[in-house]
Amino acid sequence: MITLVDYKAGNLTSVRRALTHLGIPCQITADPEQVRRADKIIFPGVGAAGAAMSVLRERGLDSALKESFAAGKPILGICIGCQIILEHSEEDDAACLGLLDGKTIRFGRGAGWHPALLKIPHMGWNAVTVTQPHPLLSHLRPDDEFYFVHSYYPQPADPGQIYATSDYGGEFPVAIGRDNLFAVQFHTEKSGVVGLKVLENFANWQL
Repeated sequence: MITLVDYKAGNLTSVRRALTHLGIPCQITADPEQVRRADKIIFPGVGAAGAAMSVLRERGLDSALKESFAAGKPILGICIGCQIILEHSEEDDAACLGLLDGKTIRFGRGAGWHPALLKIPHMGWNAVTVTQPHPLLSHLRPDDEFYFVHSYYPQPADPGQIYATSDYGGEFPVAIGRDNLFAVQFHTEKSGVVGLKVLENFANWQL
């Protein structure tokens, strides 16, 4: 049974529909105790970092996620669920979960970017390049594309925690993680066959 964390972040129904299509049992919960008892956890979401963190704290889900990570339970973050596993987000100047060291950055910051050429939010299909192997990305071929909707991207402090990148006016991380935690900036549930396969790989992931 995979548990989807409900923190008013938007795309729960589409993720559940994708899992159901794959025949993978799942449940949606806002109860931190159910999150603590979960076999595996998907931490999806769309929206703003500040509002998301506010609801997580209000419901006690922040502590449940931290405890589940420390206990070694497999966790998959999607979109905003990829961004707020880091320590801080430039969006809303929000303190986040800190499961990984690093921060979430707005497009166009730093050297090498061409902000005048960027339309923000970044929305649509982009090729993803695997930079180091991971079981959840084992099926990917060069130039496989995923669907994105975002204005910010995750930047772990440790480059060794980056598993895939994409390019939008400059290279940026799109898959990050360590140990029992993996997270993707793209929407698995909206990315067709390659996205569904990431969810299936997560369901089959053995640590």
